[in-house]
Amino acid sequence: MISVLYTLLFVEMTTILLLLFKTPLRELLIVGLDQLKRGRAPLIVKSVGATVFTIMIYEIYNISDTRSRPMDTVGPTDQIILAYQMLEASLIGVSIFLLLIIDRIHYYIRELRTLRNTLEAGKKQDGSKNNGAAEVKALNEEIHKLRTKITKLESESGKKGNEIKSTESDSGVPRNQSEATGGKKDI
Repeated sequence: MISVLYTLLFVEMTTILLLLFKTPLRELLIVGLDQLKRGRAPLIVKSVGATVFTIMIYEIYNISDTRSRPMDTVGPTDQIILAYQMLEASLIGVSIFLLLIIDRIHYYIRELRTLRNTLEAGKKQDGSKNNGAAEVKALNEEIHKLRTKITKLESESGKKGNEIKSTESDSGVPRNQSEATGGKKDI
């Protein structure tokens, strides 16, 4: 059982190291932990965790039972068994602690990812607002240019209209006569 617990501890420590440092295996591990927390897997994980916790409590009970005996009745075999049980209980306790650390690290990584996505979405919205403000500013400048162009064209058309009127007034008499005779043609 001790070799299994040591293997479990080394796997948990490796998992923690992979979660802490950004490596290609980190994403794979996060996806695996995400899927482990979906569906029926949480029930299985909780059941296994409760079983391991129960085994640890049983080991602690055996340790306390062995220590409660008088020292003269505890033989060398009992002392070896006591040391073995203490080692198992401590390895199980550390294993449960490391599992809790893995769970929290995974949770914080997911939270960090959602916060980054939210922040990027906010920046994109701010960027689009800034781009919209830039577009509005450019359109306002274009409107101003067009208005000045309209006022120039109106003043030019007014000048040309005045020139036409002055030209008509200079040649107004012959034109009036032609209009008078042109309007009354005999058919």
